[in-house]
Amino acid sequence: MSVRHLLAAAGAAVLGGPGLAAPAVAHASAQSAAVDASSLTTGRLVGTTAALVALAGVVIGGRVLARSAGRAGTGSRRSRAVVALVAGLAGVVIGALNLAVADGGPGTGNGVVGGAVGLVLGLIATVCGWLALARSRRTG
Repeated sequence: MSVRHLLAAAGAAVLGGPGLAAPAVAHASAQSAAVDASSLTTGRLVGTTAALVALAGVVIGGRVLARSAGRAGTGSRRSRAVVALVAGLAGVVIGALNLAVADGGPGTGNGVVGGAVGLVLGLIATVCGWLALARSRRTG
């Protein structure tokens, strides 16, 4: 039984008593149907969102790091560094949560690949944002 199904059964048991827990437990024991490679499932959507948010953080953080000290104001550089840092942290958290609740491996429709990409890109964006924020504090 997966963590997601276990939590659904426990929540139904707490909130609705045994009347709602029986369908949740029955659903938890059922096997999921095969997912087509082109179908968009909730897990894939969450994994893709994590990857895209983290990618935006990498792009913003990389551009802030690549700028020379005299081209932009310290305030705008600092705000972009914070945006990259927050986007990276969001990608890490969403990607890690998606990987934690995934039932199977790649190709199962759970968004494992997107979650892993979001986790890795989120770490890179976090480091880029942190370095850019440290550089803006040093030059400001």
